Amino acid sequence: MARYLLDTNHLSPLITLDHPLRHRVLQALQAGHIFAITVPVLVEMLFGIGLLPRAGQNQAEWQRLRPDLTCYMPDEADAKRAASLQIQLRRQGWQLATVDALIAAVAMRHDLTLLTRDRDFRAIAALNQENWLD
Repeated sequence: MARYLLDTNHLSPLITLDHPLRHRVLQALQAGHIFAITVPVLVEMLFGIGLLPRAGQNQAEWQRLRPDLTCYMPDEADAKRAASLQIQLRRQGWQLATVDALIAAVAMRHDLTLLTRDRDFRAIAALNQENWLD
């Protein structure tokens, strides 16, 4: 059984009924795999879908999907790890946004594979990651 943390670019497509990623994730859920989100991703996703013309439909579909996803709240240890990641990467010439650093810290703490297409995460060697969109 695999355990995944969804980045915003992998969470948002799940509200689109005919999106191939939605079908893949739903099949994986039925097979017993675990999918999770973290609060920073949730904020980004809710903001994004709330701006679209079909915001009401998006919200309704999100409410149907939400019970299948564990939600992790970053804590003080995650904040410290995120800041350390940012410092380490900055010294290597990489810029990692605070939200992305928190996402990475949560994924590493809970031993989750991050599903993302964001190339900024590639600089984090200790982070397991996959891209299901390409």
